Amino acid sequence: MARESGVSRTTVSYVLNGKTGVTIPESTRQRVRDAAARLGYTPSAAARTLRSGRSDLVLCVLPDWTIGPVIDTLLDHLTTRLADRGLSVLVHQSRGPRPLSELWRAVTPRVVLGLAPFAPDDERAMRQAGIQVVGSALDEITHPGTFSVPQTRIGRLQVEHLAERGHRVVAYAAPSDDRLAAFADRRLAGVVQGCEQLGLPAPQVQAVDLDVASAAAAVRGWRAGPEPVTAVAAYNDEVALAVLSGLRAEGLRTPQDVAVIGVDDIPAARLAAPALTTVWQAVDAQARYLADAVLAALDESAEPPDQPSDIFHVVARDST
Repeated sequence: MARESGVSRTTVSYVLNGKTGVTIPESTRQRVRDAAARLGYTPSAAARTLRSGRSDLVLCVLPDWTIGPVIDTLLDHLTTRLADRGLSVLVHQSRGPRPLSELWRAVTPRVVLGLAPFAPDDERAMRQAGIQVVGSALDEITHPGTFSVPQTRIGRLQVEHLAERGHRVVAYAAPSDDRLAAFADRRLAGVVQGCEQLGLPAPQVQAVDLDVASAAAAVRGWRAGPEPVTAVAAYNDEVALAVLSGLRAEGLRTPQDVAVIGVDDIPAARLAAPALTTVWQAVDAQARYLADAVLAALDESAEPPDQPSDIFHVVARDST
């Protein structure tokens, strides 16, 4: 690079690293930049981190979940908000046997953000290495500084809404993908709790694939007993849309014969026939909280952000 631009290595370093407090003619600066462009030079993020002792990287650790509309939207909002503060987000999905420690040691992030709790040993090692750690959890009770997105509350909201509509025999349409168990099991637990609290029979549970045949088979099972199911709480909107298709295939009307409620309020929920009742999630508020928690962790004197109060609520439509 120095030979290409006809200046010293020191001058090249000053120009490419934006060194302040030195006087370099603009013509020389431009000659160095032109040489860098011709040679295809790209600054090394790792080297810059070593020099400055700081990184602009946030490592977001995503468990082995499917990437649906909610996670996709959350990551989009989170990345945009942190980019406005000069931070880049690297998303890592935990699959395979490679330990997390190998990754964070390789990329040297300033913050590691987990969308699920870290193993205690991993969290302790990151903090000992001087990396800020921000976590979230899917349960009601978490340790201080962790963002809670309690999935059981979703299930209770579904049952409460169905009971308000006069339904007593409720089914739960579970996802068939085992990777969603962390969410599905907790939401089902909320449905079970809601039924117990309201004096309703325990929910009848069936896994439903995202196809008409699977949903129709579940519907036949729900309707065959001595007390036919009259309402279905689905794991999410996609499963709920499958249930709507299964009901139509069996010649049943929604909500007259069987009501259906989903979760997430995806765009297709509003376009369904009938329009789908669902539990809305404040994805933008969740992303804003996580981004603010990252910024607060970087500014150790800052107070952690307040957790949003309205995380979930029912959006009532024609399907119930």
